[in-house]
Amino acid sequence: MNLAIIPARSGSKGIKNKNLVPLNNKPLLYYTIYAAKNSHFIDKIVLNSDGDEILEYGKTQDIDTLKRPIELAQDDTTSDKVILHTLKFYKYYENIIFLQPTSPFRTYKHIDEAFLKFQEEQSNALISVTEYDNKILKAFIVDKKGYLQGICNDKYPFMPRQKLPKTYMSNGAIYIIKTDLFLKNPTFFQEKTTYYIMDEKSSLDIDSTKDLKKANTILQSSL
Repeated sequence: MNLAIIPARSGSKGIKNKNLVPLNNKPLLYYTIYAAKNSHFIDKIVLNSDGDEILEYGKTQDIDTLKRPIELAQDDTTSDKVILHTLKFYKYYENIIFLQPTSPFRTYKHIDEAFLKFQEEQSNALISVTEYDNKILKAFIVDKKGYLQGICNDKYPFMPRQKLPKTYMSNGAIYIIKTDLFLKNPTFFQEKTTYYIMDEKSSLDIDSTKDLKKANTILQSSL
């Protein structure tokens, strides 16, 4: 049994009331709910929010809703705390599928493909990623003594980019983890964490009005 958790805080700095902001005439939150409802591997969907308007919208979509306390709706509230709060009310699910509503181009097909990979590789966790410029491996940081050192090691900064390993960035779209392991160690980065690669468009994360405008353009051009 798999539990999908959708976190949707009411406060946001970049875009006011971001989770309900219209995207092609539908609330941003709609796209994640739709993807979750159409996945073949999700048995229960719960929307976790501090906002009454968000929770009321969730009820219209025929999914479970859970109101979180205000102390879990701050700018610095981490995902692990939201998940642990949800699991107090939703027990006995084998796996957690965590879906942030700021990824409107993540579809049910992405969720299903990611879950199949998670299963087939017998992983403990999965994080969706997009390929990232491996030039980052050539960067330096400054150590405690004020001297340069390679961000990863001291060899990569001087290697040709073609010989550097590929790098990936979490895109925030899909996180999957075994529930019992998360309860023991509440992080998505576990031993045997696999990945699911998504393209740039599917990885678009809505964080600013610029992102929202780009998403609207993509949706309107596909009509």
